[in-house]
Formats: sequence, structure tokens, C-alpha cells
Amino acid sequence: MPGARIQDSQAGKGPRPERRALPLVHAGTVAALVHRLSGLALAIFLPVHFLALGLAFDAERFGAFIAWSRHPLVTLSETVLVAALALHLAGGLRLLAVELLHLPVLAARWVAATFAVGAAAGVLFLLGALGGLG
Repeated sequence: MPGARIQDSQAGKGPRPERRALPLVHAGTVAALVHRLSGLALAIFLPVHFLALGLAFDAERFGAFIAWSRHPLVTLSETVLVAALALHLAGGLRLLAVELLHLPVLAARWVAATFAVGAAAGVLFLLGALGGLG
């Protein structure tokens, strides 16, 4: 019987080491995806930013734009944008450290630090936008 041979060949070898479940998605893959998505968010934002700068030449239209930008959804969008900028910056630094400094062992820590920096920047911006800072 094939099953009997497997049991006989493993007899006397001691306990088998436990297998750790592999994550479905590698942390580096998630970090790369977040880096690309945050870059895409910034690329979408740039034309809107340039439009706002163009409106600065017309005081009335710029004033209307600034009044619109005080809407809570716009403030939330700005918070997401600042977090995306921080995530993109930190993700780029992570990528440089992993690839140029050959630190793949620390990649998971870099990923965690990237998300922490982005979240912290978003929270600080939101606090400032809501009048909680300064």
C-alpha cells in the first residue's frame, strides 16, 4: 500500500515542523499597489490644482472656488489627497531602500512604516482643516 510506505518512511524522524500559512498577498505587492494608486490619485488631482491656480487671476471666480472648497466632502477629499501624497512619498522611499540598499528583509517594516506615515499625515491634515491645530 502506498500509504503504508509513507508512514514507514516517516517513522523515527521525530515530529514534523508545523507549516505556516503563506499570506494570500505579499506585503510588497500591497505596497506597490498602494504606491501606484496614490500616484494615480495625485495625477488626477494635478489638473484640478492647475485649474484652481488659473482661477486665481479672476478674484470673483477664485472666491467662489475657495467657498466651494470649504465643503466637508472637499475637506475629506483633501485629507485623502494629503494621505495619498504621504503614502506615495513614503512608498517611493521604501522602494529606494529595498532596491538600492538591498534591504528586502526589512520590507515588511517599510510597508508598515509607509502606511503609518500616510495615515499620520492624513490625520494631521484633517485636524488642521477642522481647526484642531493652530
